[in-house]
Amino acid sequence: MEITLNVPVIAGCDVTDCAYNSDHTCHAKAISVGNGVSPACDTMVQGDMEPDEMNIAGVGACKVRDCVFNNDLECGAAHVFVGRDGDGAVCVTYTAL
Repeated sequence: MEITLNVPVIAGCDVTDCAYNSDHTCHAKAISVGNGVSPACDTMVQGDMEPDEMNIAGVGACKVRDCVFNNDLECGAAHVFVGRDGDGAVCVTYTAL
């Protein structure tokens, strides 16, 4: 069974050492963003494995309540960019209220 959802796609990812990243494209089925305060990409996994499936990732959940795009823990942005923040990854599209 396949479920189709309308979620914002990850339009680009600059975190090249993430296992889901291939050619600046995220191939996770979906990512989760945030811990309530920080817009970190909670799905980021360091590694260089090649994903078995070349999914086009979307935002499954957003836990950053003070983002203008957050609507009941779901992202309402048209698309999302993920970038580097120190040793981790963050949603660059995040915009504070």
